[in-house]
Amino acid sequence: MIKQWIYFLGLALFITIVSTGFKTKAEKQFGRIEGFHLAENEITHYTVPTEDEAQQAGFFVPYTGKSYMSFKQAIGIKESQGLYKLVSRYGYMGKYQFGKSALRALGIYNSANFLNSPALQERAFKALLCKNKYELRKEIKTFEGKVINGIKVTESGLLAAAHLAGADAVKRFLHSNGKRGFRDGFGTSLKSYIKKFGGYDTSNIIAHPAPKVKADHL
Repeated sequence: MIKQWIYFLGLALFITIVSTGFKTKAEKQFGRIEGFHLAENEITHYTVPTEDEAQQAGFFVPYTGKSYMSFKQAIGIKESQGLYKLVSRYGYMGKYQFGKSALRALGIYNSANFLNSPALQERAFKALLCKNKYELRKEIKTFEGKVINGIKVTESGLLAAAHLAGADAVKRFLHSNGKRGFRDGFGTSLKSYIKKFGGYDTSNIIAHPAPKVKADHL
C-alpha cells in the first residue's frame, strides 16, 4: 500500500515539473526575443510587408525582359529594394527615393500621403521621367547609340541617370565626353546607372516640360 502511494505521489510530482517546464519555455520563446520586449497590447502596433511589398523587395521579381515595367521595377529594387515606405538617412522617400524638392516640382507637398500611397509614387516616378525626357530631348537625339567612356548611351540609361543625379548632371557628363561624372551620398555613380539601366523600352514616356501629379486624398 505504501509503495503504491509513493508511486502515485512521484507520478504527480513528475507531471507538475513537466508542465512547469513547458510553461517557462513558452514564456521565454514568445515574451522575450534577444532583449526585444512586447507589451500585451503592443503587437497591434507592428506591421509586416504586404504581399505586393514583399514581392517588390526582392523576394519575387518577375522577369519582364526590357519592358517599361521591368525598367521601373529594376530602378525600384536598386533604389530601395522596392519598399514604398522607406526613408533614407538623407531624407529620400519611397520606392524610388524622391527628395522633397523633386516632389514639390511635381505638385506633391504631403510627404506622409506620398509614403502611404504606392499608386501616387508610381505616378510620380512616371511624371519625373516625362520631365527628364523633356530636359534631355536634345541629348537623347544627339548621343543615343554612341559609346562614351566605354558605356553605350541609350534613352533609358539617360533617364535612369537623371533620376539619380538630375538632368543637368547628365548633360555635363555627355558634353564632357564622360569626364565630368557624379556620385551620390552612397557612392553610386551616374555612369553606373547609364550602364545598368540601358536598353529598356521607355518609348511610352512622353516628354513634358512641367508634368504635375494629382495627389491622393487619404
